[in-house]
Amino acid sequence: MSSLREVLETHVRDGSVPGAVGLVARGARVDVQAVGSAQDGGSVPMARDSIFRIASITKPLTAAAAMMLIEDGRIALEDPVARWLPELASPSVVRTPESPVDDLVPALRPITLFDLLTFRAGYGFPSDFSLPAVAPLFSELKQGPPQPQAVVAPDAWMAALSRIPLLHQPGEAWLYNTCSDILGVLIARVSGRSLPEFMAERLFEPLGMSDTGFAVPADRLDRFTGYYRADAEGKLEQVDAADGQWSSVPDFPSGAGGLVSTVDDWSAFARMLLAEGAVGSRALLTPESVRQMTTDHLTSAQRAASGLFTEGQGWGFGGSVDVERLDPWNVPGRYGWVGGTGTAAHLVPATGTVAIMLSQVELAGPTPPVLMRDFWRYAADG
Repeated sequence: MSSLREVLETHVRDGSVPGAVGLVARGARVDVQAVGSAQDGGSVPMARDSIFRIASITKPLTAAAAMMLIEDGRIALEDPVARWLPELASPSVVRTPESPVDDLVPALRPITLFDLLTFRAGYGFPSDFSLPAVAPLFSELKQGPPQPQAVVAPDAWMAALSRIPLLHQPGEAWLYNTCSDILGVLIARVSGRSLPEFMAERLFEPLGMSDTGFAVPADRLDRFTGYYRADAEGKLEQVDAADGQWSSVPDFPSGAGGLVSTVDDWSAFARMLLAEGAVGSRALLTPESVRQMTTDHLTSAQRAASGLFTEGQGWGFGGSVDVERLDPWNVPGRYGWVGGTGTAAHLVPATGTVAIMLSQVELAGPTPPVLMRDFWRYAADG
């Protein structure tokens, strides 16, 4: 059987990624390997503490922050969010998903926090990006690959969102991404703190996630990895430089994909979930909150219609939940997600396994690259 280092090095040698950091932990046994370079063609070797743009594996962290507000008694799962997000007080819905953006009907009920956490609020990406109501998510809200400095501040962003119709009635269908960004604005308004402040105080600092945030301080840029996209010939093109989009806190901190982090920082979050919300003698979340996060909340029809899951996956809060075993890594109860910048993080409560892989090349679509699949196989079998 190949070692973790061999699994990662295979893909560095073939040029698909400049480097990668992988972590597989089973209980007290932890294997961490860093291979390749932090920059394409660079001389700085990848290290265990290298910092990555983690993209959509931000989402579970944002969901956890929302659960803390529930435990504080500031908001409840069933609460309509219009109290804090008045821009969503009277949403309209396109008559059918294929309808033009001006063929509208009223929403049949208010959008709730539960709708946002389960990605069933009516906003977000379907499997068909050509639908008319999807276009404004890109043009007006700058949804898609993370570009933090291109997005307007939360109040202006919410004003733009209020002019975009829902694609489905609240609670009807699972749609990707946008709900986590709305959730980030909600957390800030309910708590009275900015999203970076709230997450740092309530989540990152207690967990010792010292390298996690919405920007990389100047004195840590030497540990910040590159961010690349492969062209049609497989040649890597730089998307963002070390002193680029993540060099300062953006006006809109994205709860959907804005964080940078390290393999050990995300592992600290995963270990907290495996411990049912505990960090030593302190409880960051209750066991019930963790259970809700890591339980599939979709119907079988919603899972089938999503178009963005691999078969056998459902959705909890902020991450997927495997509902049946189809491959060695598709273990029922496995929770986590994949980031579009070449990152993945999962945990398996039943076995106490944590598997995190961070690399630097943007995913070309919903199908995980070979590196990620090889890593998952190793995490399941190694």
